Amino acid sequence: MSVIYERVALIGLGLIASSMAHATKRAGLARHIAGHAKTAATRATALEIGFCDSVHETAADAVRDADLIVLAVPVGAMGTVSAEIAPHLKPGATITDVGSVKAAVVEAVAPHLPEGVHFVPGHPLAGTEHSGPRSGFATLFDNRWTILTPAEGGDAAASDRLVSYWQGLGAHVDQMDAAHHDLVLAVTSHTPHLIAYTMVGVADHLRRVTESEVIKYSAAGFRDFTRIAASDPTMWRDVFLTNKEATLDILGRFTEELFVLQRAIRMGDGDALFDYFTRTRAIRRGIIEAGQDTAAPDFGRGKAGG
Repeated sequence: MSVIYERVALIGLGLIASSMAHATKRAGLARHIAGHAKTAATRATALEIGFCDSVHETAADAVRDADLIVLAVPVGAMGTVSAEIAPHLKPGATITDVGSVKAAVVEAVAPHLPEGVHFVPGHPLAGTEHSGPRSGFATLFDNRWTILTPAEGGDAAASDRLVSYWQGLGAHVDQMDAAHHDLVLAVTSHTPHLIAYTMVGVADHLRRVTESEVIKYSAAGFRDFTRIAASDPTMWRDVFLTNKEATLDILGRFTEELFVLQRAIRMGDGDALFDYFTRTRAIRRGIIEAGQDTAAPDFGRGKAGG
């Protein structure tokens, strides 16, 4: 593909940002990638790997003259970072993010941005349980979805350009409003992560089951719970604090469904359990048919990059 942005600035250099850099270089979508991370160790690692063309000690230095700025920091830090970089954004630049929550990000970021800078919030639905600059890889977004939540009345050309960029990274792109995004993600990501953290916590508190037995006899279900629960704790703390209403709504619905299953088990209602599991099994098949996972025994996680 041809160059879409002359200069891209990545603020935060973890899994998503480093993967964006690798995929940008793979497709030749930018002439220069500038990066910034909070810690000197992360900046040094990014320089060592070479997925950025320049790495800067401050976010302000990284965004100077950038055509696209990507906020890849925890949701709770986006307001502070936006205030820091706002005076240094050039007119006509586009700023986006990769946060798992959108309404709170819009509320935190938008007030700081100067006139003439286009804000197009985004969320790539891709990742692994790994974090840090060494965890990124160019194919992370291939055949995955990225959701953009541009504000009504925003600059259409800026949104279209960002769509082309994400497509160049290998992603499918959809657009929706921020509140709807947060509800959808509460179902597909946020509540499942909370349940995974809880299940691992339950196992930790079962003192009659030793730690060695939990690890030694981990079946596929518990292994997948622990894989999800290994995700970055700072990110997930911020997700639950900033998408509180939608997550609590879906968690309440989950609790109601759990009561239905509890009653079926208590009453020995095998037909109800069979019908329920048959319906939910179809959802898993739909995910595979949509190309968002694989039916391989290891769910494809044995491949490089997770």
